[in-house]
Amino acid sequence: MEFSDEILLHILSYVPCTDLVLNVRRTCRKLATLCLDKSLTHTVLLQKDYKVNKDKVKQLMRDIGKEIYQLNMAGCYWLPSSTIDHVTRCKNLVKLNLSGCHVTSLRLSKMLSTLQHLRSLAIDVNPGFDASQLSSECKATLSRVSELKQTLYTPSYGVVPCCTSLEKLLLYFEILDRSREGFMLSGQLMVGESNVPHYQNLRVFYARLAPGYVNQEVVRLYLAVLSDRTPENLHAFLISAPGSFAETGATKNLLDSMARNVRLDALQLPKAWINGSGLLQHLKFNNPFYFSFSRCTLSGGHLIQRVINGGKDLKSLTSLNLSGCIHCLAPESLFRKAEDDIDSSILESLVVSCCNLRHLNLSAAHHHSSESIGNHLCQLLSRLKHLLSLALPVCSITDVAANVEKPPTASNLVPQTFGRKVRIGIQTYPRNLSDLVNQKIDSSVFWALLRSLRFLETLEIIGSSFSSAMPRNEPAIRNSLPPCVRAQSVGDSEVAAISQLTYLQSLTLAQLPNIITGSGLINIGLECQHLRTLSLANLGMMGKVAYMSALMDMLKHCKCLRDLRLEQPYFCAGAQFFQALSHCSSLQRLCIVSRSGTLQSDAVMSFMANCLEVIMCHMFMGESLTVCKNLQQSIVRSFQADRPALNVVIFPLLHEDLTEVIRDVPMRHLDEITLFKSRVAEEPPNLWW
Repeated sequence: MEFSDEILLHILSYVPCTDLVLNVRRTCRKLATLCLDKSLTHTVLLQKDYKVNKDKVKQLMRDIGKEIYQLNMAGCYWLPSSTIDHVTRCKNLVKLNLSGCHVTSLRLSKMLSTLQHLRSLAIDVNPGFDASQLSSECKATLSRVSELKQTLYTPSYGVVPCCTSLEKLLLYFEILDRSREGFMLSGQLMVGESNVPHYQNLRVFYARLAPGYVNQEVVRLYLAVLSDRTPENLHAFLISAPGSFAETGATKNLLDSMARNVRLDALQLPKAWINGSGLLQHLKFNNPFYFSFSRCTLSGGHLIQRVINGGKDLKSLTSLNLSGCIHCLAPESLFRKAEDDIDSSILESLVVSCCNLRHLNLSAAHHHSSESIGNHLCQLLSRLKHLLSLALPVCSITDVAANVEKPPTASNLVPQTFGRKVRIGIQTYPRNLSDLVNQKIDSSVFWALLRSLRFLETLEIIGSSFSSAMPRNEPAIRNSLPPCVRAQSVGDSEVAAISQLTYLQSLTLAQLPNIITGSGLINIGLECQHLRTLSLANLGMMGKVAYMSALMDMLKHCKCLRDLRLEQPYFCAGAQFFQALSHCSSLQRLCIVSRSGTLQSDAVMSFMANCLEVIMCHMFMGESLTVCKNLQQSIVRSFQADRPALNVVIFPLLHEDLTEVIRDVPMRHLDEITLFKSRVAEEPPNLWW
């Protein structure tokens, strides 16, 4: 308490606002004054305050409502819709994020009518939304909003037509093709003068589509206005669409108009709009900070000529997504196989031109380095000293010399399937870091890469042919493709190399076939003390979880771990596993996906009782529907009252109704942990606050 006010304010900034106002403020007069300082009450973040409830929000708004200028309640799915009524006390709100909250048209109208200073808004548009219920006062507020983020669960323009001063528009399309009753939905909207979006001041347009044809139909209606007249100040145009999203005459006119009239700083387009077209040759860029060519067949030659342009004006680029761009490091794609060696000169040009990259995604492709000395992909990437997040395919980190000199061992030749077991000799691996260092550190290019990227915060190493058993809108995938031949030697020693990353916060490892004991995981647990998110999938041989012992040892050291996702066939979630997991005192979310996996109900209940912070438990295993339902009901009955945000889904992975169960999972959990995907450079940095 003898610290200066400045130091105490800095310390208090790490305390959740509800705690400050409702608890800390009541301890003494000095803290009572400091807790109401404008630096602490100006911005209130409730989006991951899982202990907040309706009464706490009510009291918070009553005490400091007038002092709040930015309020983030994104993903507070557990709060009843009546909670939103208390936001009306925040008369001075400038930014408001209600994504993932239950808000009806009438409640939205009542709330916005009182927020005359609002300039930034994020909401969901659910079935039943009716824009005609919005009052004139509400529409007046919306007319002044310059930033809008809108998540659509039903075909609708939402509040977009009311926002006549839009400068930033973010659209998330989460519309399912079928209703709960099984009826096919239509993407048609009411078209009229009052429903026309106003884009004349637009600077940023972003659209992310979930799988489904209805989402594509609806986004075309939003784009139709843009194709008529492209905003002169548009500097970021981004559309993220899975699968095939065909180009139409209207979208072609839009792209042609953009090529003539605007200079972009950020660009992402569906692959069909780029593949085989000369679009990139005509688009003009100002000071680009984000490019995504995910899943495009863009060749390295075109990338260098049309985008990098000899290195001009690319020092500003901080985020680049080339995920699934299988030919992006090759001079041409016409006669090239996806598994052919990369052209190191293209990667070198990329590294030299984009020397300030902070986020780089090269996953979902076979990037095989040649035998040329000094031209390995890892050696070239080590020059990018500013990298904070990196995603690579497993086959790209292997040492070329090791693959050339040593023929595949018996264990490497075993197919990664669920067929008849093959009896093989197991190579012995050291269980401590020093032995691994002595073996690998002198020669391994991957060890050297991570040694040069000591400030890396996010790392993803994902097999180029890996696909999760948890797809979005389809039944669970029953068969997986074998790993790349070049990836066969990647195992425990490469995992141990990751322990050099002292500041690592998020780690994803998927389809590393040569994991024998998992000893490298222990080293990560010991050295990476800032690790908050861990995702492991299909490590080692598929018929056995060989790394279970090492994983349990690792978890005992992960005191900061908040999110854990495990996807592995035949995973046994038993008493020993949950006992080890109970050491993760900060754990909030757990997801286990396992074909033919088993669980012990009493072990799960004991774990939930010991780990008081856990608010999400998703398990998709091989157990019967009865076992799953009984366990889910037991967890909810026992812990829901003390954990208002508790979300439990325990369900057979291969059950035909899995997709119906998935649609009820809160989008925050579904998007951030339950569904597997590469998240590096998925969106531009700081897209939304």
